[in-house]
Amino acid sequence: MLTINNLTYRIQGRVLLEDANLVLPDNVKAGFVGKNGTGKTTLFHLIQGHIGADSGSIEVNKKARIGAVAQEAPAGDETVLDVVLSADKERTALMVEAETATDPDRIGEIYTRLADIDAHTAEARASSILKGLGFEQDRQNAPTRELSGGWRMRVALAAVLFSQPDLLLLDEPTNYLDLEGTLWLEKYLATYPYTVFLISHDRDLLNKAVNSIVHLEHRKLTFYKGNYDTFEQTRRMQMELNNKSREKTLEQIAHLQKFVDRFKAKATKAKQAQARVKMIEKLKPPEAMFDEYAAPFQFQQPKVDLPTPMITLDKVSTGYGDKVILRNVTQRIDPDARIALIGVNGNGKSTFAKLLAGDIPVLDGALKINKKLEIAHFAQHQMDKLKPEQTPLEHVTALMPLDNEAKRRSRLAQMGLTTSRMDTKAQNLSGGERARLLMGLITFAGPSMMILDEPTNHLDIDSRDALVYALNEYQGAVLIISHDRHLIEATCDTLWIAENGTIRELDEDLDSYQRNITSSKDRDSKGGPSEARAERKLTKQEAAARRAELAPLKASIKDAETKMSRLAKEIEKIEAQLADPKVYNGPADRLITLGKDKARFATDLEQTEESWLALSAELEEAERA
Repeated sequence: MLTINNLTYRIQGRVLLEDANLVLPDNVKAGFVGKNGTGKTTLFHLIQGHIGADSGSIEVNKKARIGAVAQEAPAGDETVLDVVLSADKERTALMVEAETATDPDRIGEIYTRLADIDAHTAEARASSILKGLGFEQDRQNAPTRELSGGWRMRVALAAVLFSQPDLLLLDEPTNYLDLEGTLWLEKYLATYPYTVFLISHDRDLLNKAVNSIVHLEHRKLTFYKGNYDTFEQTRRMQMELNNKSREKTLEQIAHLQKFVDRFKAKATKAKQAQARVKMIEKLKPPEAMFDEYAAPFQFQQPKVDLPTPMITLDKVSTGYGDKVILRNVTQRIDPDARIALIGVNGNGKSTFAKLLAGDIPVLDGALKINKKLEIAHFAQHQMDKLKPEQTPLEHVTALMPLDNEAKRRSRLAQMGLTTSRMDTKAQNLSGGERARLLMGLITFAGPSMMILDEPTNHLDIDSRDALVYALNEYQGAVLIISHDRHLIEATCDTLWIAENGTIRELDEDLDSYQRNITSSKDRDSKGGPSEARAERKLTKQEAAARRAELAPLKASIKDAETKMSRLAKEIEKIEAQLADPKVYNGPADRLITLGKDKARFATDLEQTEESWLALSAELEEAERA
């Protein structure tokens, strides 16, 4: 259990938490939400003991292990799989000791403990987590130094998941994941056996992976049962009831005050007036509840009307140097296009965005782009293009040298930056504020097309909603690369997928695609069936883990078979009684009861048979995977 008592924390004179209280029960799955910059990540640092509070306390069970994603991802000669396995420090220490121990009693203790912690399944469990996060077998056995920064962060995430701490702290874990990895993590967290405390602004993740919400607002912490949708509904009702109560109390105070003001000078009414003064003092209206301000986005509309199509690709190949990433891409983009580009990370989504933006060349085929087309390209690496020592006002001044300061600040306000943040150096802005500034700068001149590569990574939920609204108001073409399903569904009407070295239009909708990838155990899009089977060949240890995984399903099938047998016997007994002519000469109630029992057992049998068939099909599918 995590208990926070009267916690106060200040940074540079700014109060982030003030007399905050929270009780987080054991084994709860809690989403942690609040505006960007309100102190969510800071609270995680306080829980881990990285920083100290000004006052108050944080209490965690002394024996509880706290786990969080490492800030620095591994980058050495160790394989990805070995790095993850080493996260279980007890297992690693025991394995090392087992090789050198000579005392028979101690050796027995070591192997007993290894059995207790399921050490024999460790490699299979670690491999399964890595695969869920997008690492195929060859990448699992590759050294971590060969990975990009984003993939190294996935290794760090896999490591903390594998270690299974009693209190798992996750700060925006989907920022480095694709849609497929996000869906896997969603299912993993929903069944995690211990406590999860998750900072996220992903609506779908907060609706499917958690069963409670912790809300940080006005420097206080509030616990809500249920997922994010339930939290929103509950909080809205609380606000309405609270504010109605406040209005009623204020009306009562105003009524009493009128009497006091009218009769306080009259001797005959003095006592009554004094009594009402005391009543007013006792009436304390509740504080008004309101949403913290969510700054809007506002994109400049296209300055030029372009003909259809404005971009055509005919058997285009592209890549970096001699390395071809995408080939045989044949597509077109119209001025009113709303495209979501999905697919597993590493399959060329960002490469395609760079191709359209003109950052990398065409290696083969024909790419035709209207000469008047201006494209605004937002990518995470472009955050580095902001000048860290300059303020947002200084960035805008460079684009508006002849305008006055009022007009410049007005443009910054359209980007969603408050007055105080306009004069703050870019390096001191939050990730969300920097994202707003960059989006505002790249769309400054009114482009005809926007390419947004993971635009929501640093935005809170309300800011994401504001982005959705702004994109729907924007009249140009939009291509979005994102793992945020809410953003995709709210803004896009066409799905493209990057897979097998090319880009193609997806015939199914997002829901169908999600169902397909979550039900599939084999993510290999390159190798044939024989290669996939070879990759899935199980070792003895993996086979044991596999049997353990399938055991609950087999048990359910056995239970269903037992129930079907029992119901069939009950029906046989009733049919035997109904076959006896004597039953028809007896009481009518007896005959009616037998008929009802037969019908009830028959219905139950039919339902059980349907369940058995579904479970059997699921088992067959699982055994083939």
